[in-house]
Order: sequence, then structure tokens, then C-alpha cells
Amino acid sequence: MGCRWRWCWGGRAQSAGWGGTVGQGQSETGGGAASHHRDPRRRGLGHSQFRRVGRPAMCGICGELRFDGEPAELAVIQRMSVRLVRRGPDHAGRFSDGPLAFGHRRLAIIDLSEQANQPMFDPQLGLVLVFNGAIYNYRALRETLIAKGYCFFSTGDTEVILKAWHAWGEASVERLEGMFAFAIWDQQQRRLTLVRDRLGIKPFYYTLDQRGLRFASNTQALLVAGGVDTSIDPLALHYQFTLHGVVPAPHTIFNGIRKLAPGHVMRVSEAGAGPQYAYWSYPVDRPAVPRSEGEWLEVIEVALRQAVRRRSQVADVPVAVLLSGGLDSSLLVALLGEAGVSDLHTFTIGFEDQPEEQGNEFEYSDAVAEHCATRHQRFLVSDAEVLRRLPEAVEQMAEPMFGQDAVAFYLLAEQVAKQFKVVQSGQGADEVFGGYAWYPRMLADSHGDPVARFARHYFDRDHGEYLRLITPRLAGADHSRALIGDYLQDVADEDFMQAVLRMDQTMLLVDDPLKRVDNMTMAWGLEARVPFLDQQLLELMAACPAELKLREAGKYPLKAVARGRLPDSVIDRPKGYFPLPALKYVRGEFLTFVRDILDSSVACERGLFQRKYVEMLLAAPQMHHTRLWGSKIWQLAVFELWLQRQGV
Repeated sequence: MGCRWRWCWGGRAQSAGWGGTVGQGQSETGGGAASHHRDPRRRGLGHSQFRRVGRPAMCGICGELRFDGEPAELAVIQRMSVRLVRRGPDHAGRFSDGPLAFGHRRLAIIDLSEQANQPMFDPQLGLVLVFNGAIYNYRALRETLIAKGYCFFSTGDTEVILKAWHAWGEASVERLEGMFAFAIWDQQQRRLTLVRDRLGIKPFYYTLDQRGLRFASNTQALLVAGGVDTSIDPLALHYQFTLHGVVPAPHTIFNGIRKLAPGHVMRVSEAGAGPQYAYWSYPVDRPAVPRSEGEWLEVIEVALRQAVRRRSQVADVPVAVLLSGGLDSSLLVALLGEAGVSDLHTFTIGFEDQPEEQGNEFEYSDAVAEHCATRHQRFLVSDAEVLRRLPEAVEQMAEPMFGQDAVAFYLLAEQVAKQFKVVQSGQGADEVFGGYAWYPRMLADSHGDPVARFARHYFDRDHGEYLRLITPRLAGADHSRALIGDYLQDVADEDFMQAVLRMDQTMLLVDDPLKRVDNMTMAWGLEARVPFLDQQLLELMAACPAELKLREAGKYPLKAVARGRLPDSVIDRPKGYFPLPALKYVRGEFLTFVRDILDSSVACERGLFQRKYVEMLLAAPQMHHTRLWGSKIWQLAVFELWLQRQGV
């Protein structure tokens, strides 16, 4: 595709490889098992260095910007990149420019050529980018940029971000539709800008001190870089054990690691970190002209079909589906078939039963696969195998995760990644369409203020119990109630559920289900796409009346769209997911495993949990569940195990 004008912005100086530099810079990249070394001085490019070397790497990003006048340490970038290698099995690259250095691990999905490798440097524009994610409207943006005179040396979405940044500056972020976390270095301005997508689908962690800033796609990369304050953040600890493992940005469990909030931009210069600001906020306006129920269902169906289609078409590799047998993933399968996706592959996982709960939902996933004629694979994992694999699954968590299906996602992603690089997942549907069982209970509960109504049905433990759990030196105030109060205080009764849904989509979703699916799939070089969190669909549903979403025990619009597309038995069944009952009803060898963790010398020396509370849970683990029906003893064990696996 050529340019309309005789001049053009951007493009590399040499088509055979990476071009020359503007100013000073050094890049090292590579792919496969081979390494390539190129010295630009042999090509007549003067004394600036710009060369490519390396070995394979899923999309993971990392970098450093020094504030102390020292050059960035490529050895640090290399250490961080090693901890990102599972996110990027196809290519590894590094770039340095004085105090700035980038590292990247790539999973090749869009534009499989080496021209789309990262870090991506455009010497004519003086911009360097590391990017994790997918931009679903990149083709339309590319056409707009070509009309403005920009030339492209690749065909993927990464270069579109570079050119868009040059054309529109920070305002370009508002034009991007998709999931993304990226860092862009402006050589002329000597400024680093960090950006995270609107809902935080892609992670972005960083450390910040007087020496400089480091960032990465997971906490493990920052820890291995060194110099991180790993003392426990008391606020984060309260959130962790009250909000079902959710620790909202900017906090993490460590005082020395923070995360960029969803929908935010952070500016950093060689003099230090500048302001952060939100480029997107959750819409709160209702339609100017009210819609009837039929009109709502019509526009929702159109938006949903478009969201599913975009996530299957924006890839140069096949796309599969994680099929639990629940309504959400089953509807994705049906809509993908309607969108013309042929030979669709679906995958599900199951585990051993417990007396209280069945360990698989194969009867539903099989029915959907047969109804939609997919090529279906299911995996049944024994409890012995789960127990053997637990430590490695926990080690891959960027933060401690309490939902037992995190381990299920990890084991399923391992199998799927042997055949595919991209899957669609039903994450987000419950939050956007009101599908959780506690929503109707909250709606029916009119006692007390909004915070009390929410806490009674969501908090894993009230503050009094928390004080019995955590050592007094870290216990502190009721931070979680204060946090929820910021979202819900003074909300009128008629707006209560809309406020709860808004809070769920902008905070709780980000640091529980989304973090879970990203970590556990990316651990195997598998990219999970979430159509139910499409920006246009989400903004449409934000204006949809809560009573319509919560009708028929929740997700009424999805159920209406699914009628005639799926068997009624799937539509009307209880909520489906990947159950792992051995981590909910902890007994036998699993109880021994948990006891060994909590009785270990490391745990005892840490002294995080009060022993009397621990002994109470160990004495009768099946009697102590949270309001969301999670095992309290498993929460303690996975938290301590995570700390140990990170070397803390």
C-alpha cells in the first residue's frame, strides 16, 4: 500500500533491516534460536549503534529510565526479560538510549514478519515503543495515517501506535480500541510515557525511587531487577483479605511495587516522574431518548456480534475458545459460528468431584460443542496432578490470586497453547451484564447504607475477623470499607446497583478475573481476548438500566440474545465456570499441603497470620468459607506460598 504524497513521515532508513538512529541509540533484537549481530558503522551510518541480537521470547514489556544521570543497565533489562520469556516465545529484543532502556518479549499474532518485532524504533520520528496487547481498530487508523502522509514498514498494530503518537500525541490514546499496555520514548523530548488500556485488561507494574523508574508486565521481572522494597503494604493486605484477592491500583502487596491504573497515562522525564491522568472515565449518562426493551436487546446484539467478530478477525493466526459450558463462553461459540469462523476449536477442563460439588461441567460444554459443531477437546485432571502442579501455577501469578479457577486456567492454557496462540474468553460478562449471584441479594437487601449492603454480600471477612487474622503490627484501620465508601457513599437507592456494577467493572474486575486470565494464559504464550469488555459494548451497557440486566436472576440481555442460538438447558442453567472443588473443600493431601505451608519455618518467622486463627481454620477447613464461597484456609496458604515462590 503506497503513500499518496511524495513525502512521508516515518519508515526505516533501510528495508533490509532496522534503519539508522536519530541521535544516539542501541537496539538488540532477535528471533528463533539464531542470533544476529549488525554493526551500522559497516553500513555507513556513522558512530551511532543500532544492532539486533537475541533469542526467542509472549508479549511482555519492561524498561528502565534513570534519574541520576547514569546510563540504563542492559544487564537489568536482560534479567527482567528472562522473567517475561513465557509471555513471549517468538522473539526477544532490547533497546537503549542513554538513561533509557527497553526490553520486549513477543508473541507473534499480528504481522508475523520480523518487521513487527519490538522494541520498535522509527528513527525519522525519533520514537521507540514497547507494546503488549492488540489494537482492534488498527487497520482504520492506519488508513487515516496513510492519508496524512505516513508510510509504514510493517503491517501490524504496533507501528500504528508509533505513527498515531507522532500525529496526535497523547490524544492518540483516545483513538485506540483494544487491550494494551505500552511505553513510548520520545528521543527529542527526552520523555517516557506509560499507557494502560481503559479497563486494565493488560497489566502494568512499576517501581519508582530516586534512582529511576522501572516497569514490567509482571512483578516477577521487577523483583529480579533488584532493589525492590518487599515490605507488606498494610492497605493492600486489607484489600487482599477483604475484597476476595482484589488489590486496586496503584497498590500491590509490596510497598515498593505499584501498578498504573486502568485508563491512565503516566509521564516520566530524566528529572523524575511527572503527573498521571485519566484519559477515559466510565460513562454515567443515560440515553437522551429512552429505549424500549426490544430496542435495548437489538442494539446489544449488534454490539456483541461486532465485538466477537473483531476479536476473531484481528489476528494472523487461528483463534480458539475457552468453553466452560456456561452461558458466556457458549454464546461466544455460537456468535463466532455466525461470523463465519469455520473449523472452530473449543477447549474445556474438569477435575475430580468432591462430595459437595461436581468437578466438571462437561455435560454442558459437550452439548454446546455438538450444537455448534466445534472441534472440541476436554481435559480431565486428577487431584494428584493438581497437587503436583500447584506450586508452579502459584509462582506464575503476578500477585496472589484467591479464585481457585486461576489454577484451572493455568492447566487448561498449557494444553491450548500447544495448538493455538489466541483464544476468546467469556471474562467480564458477569460484571457488565449483572450475572453474579450476589447482585440480586444486594438488590433485595435494603438495610443500612450502600457500603453495608455491599459488604454483607461481598466482603470475605469483616474488619473484626481481619483483626483476628493479621498480626497487629499490620492490621490497621478498616481500609476496605473506606475504599468502597469512596465509590458508594451517598448513592441513592435507585442508583445503588448501577453504582455497584460500575465499581465492579472499573475496579473489582480488573484485579481479580482479568488479572487471573491474563496471567494464567500468558504463562503459556497464549493471548486471551475478552469480547464482553469491548469498549463500545461496555459503554452501551453502562447506560442500560440495571433492572433489565438483573432480570431473571441476571444477564437477561445475554439470555435473550442466546435464545434460539443455544439449547435452553445451557441458557437457564446456574452460572458455569471451571470448578476446582479440591481447593474449595480442602481435605486429605490438600490439607496436608496447606498445613505444611502455614507451618513452615519461613511462614512462622514471617509472622503475618495470628496462630490462633490459623489453627482454627486448620481444625475444620470445610466449615470456614467466605461469602463468595471461597476457602479461607486456601486463601492463607496461597498467599504465603506466593511469597515463598517469589523468594520473599
